[in-house]
Amino acid sequence: MTEAISLNQSLKKSFIDKHYNANKNYQAALLTNDRKEGKKFLSALLKELNGCDEFYISVAFVTNSGVATIINCLQELEKRNVKGTLLVSQYLNFTQPDALKKLSKFKNIVLKIATNNFHSKGYLFKHGRTNNVIIGSSNLTASALCSNKEWNLKVSTTDDGLLYEQVISEFDKELAIAKDVTPDFIQEYSQIWNRAKLLREQVKVAAEKVIPKSVTPNQMQQEALKNLSDSRKQGKSKALIISATGTGKTYLSAFDVQQYQPKKFLFIVHRRTIAEEAMRTFKSLLDPKISMGLFSGQDKETECDYLFSTVQTISKQENLDLFSPEHFDYIVIDETHRAGAQSYKAILDHFNPGFLLGMTATPERTDGANIFELFSYNLAYEIRLHRALDEGMLSPFHYYGVTDITVNNEVIDEHSDFNKLTSNERVNHIIAKSKFYGTDSGEVRGLVFCSTNKISAQLADEFNRQGYPSIALSGASSESDRLEAIRRLESKNSDKIDYIFTVDIFNEGIDIPSVNQIIMLRPTQSAIIFVQQLGRGLRKAEGKDYLTVIDFIGNYSNNYLVPIALYGDRSFNKDTIRKLIRSGSDLIPGASTVNFDEIAREKIFESIKNANMQKLADLKKDYEDLKHKTGTIPMMMDFIKYGSRDPWLFASYSKSYLNFVNRVEDDYQDTVSPDLKTLLELFTLNINNGKRVEESLLLRQLTEEDRLHKDDFISEIKSTYGYFIDDKTIESLLININFNFIKKDYDNIRLEDDVFSLGENLKTALANNTFKLFFVDSIEYSIATFNAIFPKMEYVNGLLRYHKYSRKDVCRLLNWEQDISSTVYGYRTRNEVTPCFVTYHKADELEGDINYNDHFINPSEFAWESRSNRKLSSAEIKNVIDSKRILLFVKKEDGEGTDFYYLGDVAIEPDSIEQGETDKGQPVVHFRFLLDKPVEDSLYDYLIQE
Repeated sequence: MTEAISLNQSLKKSFIDKHYNANKNYQAALLTNDRKEGKKFLSALLKELNGCDEFYISVAFVTNSGVATIINCLQELEKRNVKGTLLVSQYLNFTQPDALKKLSKFKNIVLKIATNNFHSKGYLFKHGRTNNVIIGSSNLTASALCSNKEWNLKVSTTDDGLLYEQVISEFDKELAIAKDVTPDFIQEYSQIWNRAKLLREQVKVAAEKVIPKSVTPNQMQQEALKNLSDSRKQGKSKALIISATGTGKTYLSAFDVQQYQPKKFLFIVHRRTIAEEAMRTFKSLLDPKISMGLFSGQDKETECDYLFSTVQTISKQENLDLFSPEHFDYIVIDETHRAGAQSYKAILDHFNPGFLLGMTATPERTDGANIFELFSYNLAYEIRLHRALDEGMLSPFHYYGVTDITVNNEVIDEHSDFNKLTSNERVNHIIAKSKFYGTDSGEVRGLVFCSTNKISAQLADEFNRQGYPSIALSGASSESDRLEAIRRLESKNSDKIDYIFTVDIFNEGIDIPSVNQIIMLRPTQSAIIFVQQLGRGLRKAEGKDYLTVIDFIGNYSNNYLVPIALYGDRSFNKDTIRKLIRSGSDLIPGASTVNFDEIAREKIFESIKNANMQKLADLKKDYEDLKHKTGTIPMMMDFIKYGSRDPWLFASYSKSYLNFVNRVEDDYQDTVSPDLKTLLELFTLNINNGKRVEESLLLRQLTEEDRLHKDDFISEIKSTYGYFIDDKTIESLLININFNFIKKDYDNIRLEDDVFSLGENLKTALANNTFKLFFVDSIEYSIATFNAIFPKMEYVNGLLRYHKYSRKDVCRLLNWEQDISSTVYGYRTRNEVTPCFVTYHKADELEGDINYNDHFINPSEFAWESRSNRKLSSAEIKNVIDSKRILLFVKKEDGEGTDFYYLGDVAIEPDSIEQGETDKGQPVVHFRFLLDKPVEDSLYDYLIQE
């Protein structure tokens, strides 16, 4: 099909008939930033840049943050020698000189600057003789590309189109009078920009003097304060707040003290400097008549109403004896995850305050202590990293996952020796990347996390030798050494250092707001530690625009933990993690972005493929963590409620969740017979897996009320999900729930005179309370799982587009009477319906007779072929051709498991059916399928990528 025809069809769909089928690439589209929809204009921009032959960009403003969002892409375009022309503006002197400096280094880009009142925002991308033009409101800034409310309209035109002529003509006209961005120009402009920046800052300070800044609780703090107040109204005397680093835990506690108004108050931390900072915060917010003082070291201002103390001082028995157990009305323990330590226990055992508040960024202990138990399992509020980023409480970050160096043809891995990890090649590679990605201000203040103290010290020495002042700190470093290193990192004088190298002493409890670059030079062993280290640079600071994070990714088996940490998803569901990586920056809040180079990205995918997400030790740990959090044996729905590991991993590991609980709880006693346990296993694995909701909904209804009219059930499905189920589906529900589908015969439910009721087997089982508890829990899990994905996916006659299904699932969802998945192989026609299952990248060792030559022609067309030894005259081929419905299921490779992505229904393109031969000369039939919808971009790219 020619571009002109495709463009005509797309114009019709875009402007005349939205139902018309047309090539997605040429359709007009409104491109916006929408957090709820998981959309960023940045993604559309990157797609165009990555796929174009040449590009033209005309924007008023370019900032370091804007360049940071596309710098990986620009580097790739430079390697491929894709030419670009970039026209920016000096309008309001807002464009940053450092951004111009970075852009000017790309050899493939012509960079010019307009010095008049140039304020346009337009982008043109050439794709052969067609062009995509985007005109709207987005400048090249991270906020405009990721989070601001922006409108950008994308339209397509050929080289012969009037729009193309007008855009290029206008662009060339402005380009002709613009100035070249040379080193001399950047130097001159830097002076102008610095004066303009100073003026803007002076105006801001003056405005704040006229209208002083008032500190009030933000949205999340208001929610937390209400929960704390409600807890006290319910008679609770303890509460725990989980709040990401930099989200204002101290302010939150001060606001709550303000509403509680204790006469005597104690604030406990583990370091004096933090106690002093907390006291300053409280003084800035509370009544100046309240006396406040320190109780730390030699300072023991016991006469003050509000005391700020270190645990080392207050925990000493002679100091505890200075206060009666009821002396303090309100006590706050900051960094509560340390409260399992003996010194904290002494404090908690001694005092009996009216209210005890614990605050921590990371409640997950690694020493077995149960923090939640200490606070009576009352989790009042939780502010995790992503919510804090979404609310703008933290500095945005730009994460770059880059491939670690290859030394002697070997990529760095967990087993690499010291010499390889500290070699000149690796040091040069690290420095080159740190300079390439840079910082928000051009002046680096960095933390470097290493795997051992020895490596940390050696790399710091190497950086010093190459002119990058650095200090290595370890657990052996004194408090004064640490504070001095931090002072020098933040210094604006000649003693400033660029980097502090360390292993883990800065994972928590250290506040260095000015940090603007973090380098990770170690394998990720824990998502919790990754987030802690990332958090060291996320605190906002005056003049800080964003944090640069450079993560050197080697052949590490735990690479899959990187996306878990970055995207905040703790389900350990492989398909969910893959989807997150494919989403790029779309699901990262605000103006933050995530970027992987191609090799690093593939290493992550490889790690996901090879990872065992069902190691018993890991399952037991997450189970115990949640048990500590809830104070009781957690059910499947508790894992959903608290955003923990996907409970399906526990249930499928042991065939049912009850079996898993029995396995890990030594003293758990149940009264469930072996027959009932078998029944629960059958329901868990075959019905309540979240792949179809109807069976689970029907079971829920019948456990709550003995009878249900068929019409009422059909109406509930229609009102809840918007689709109608027919008698064939009703029949399938009965076959499945009674397990006739898997060739068993149970009397679980009946349908008589259009009324559903419980059968004897299930009725008897539900009389057992333990069976009912776990059975209902599995039903609720199944419904919750389906409901979580249903709004995000398109329902297509029983299946969800882009959801993953096994052959067995498909047999069930197509309402087939029996599971024939073992004989389906690549395809099978039944009841005039043909599901086709394709493994896109076959193993090399497959024999030619089963190594089908199936592939995408483009996102809308798929080349497919039959089994070998088939001719046009074969009955099997005639059945495929005569099918009323053909469904296409594709998985990337066998290593992904048994499930396939449902890409949609397909039609056989007219005149595409051809008789052919395999490489071995065996007859085969070739087809070309037209998908009912083009495959979405990120999934398409993932599937076809080798």
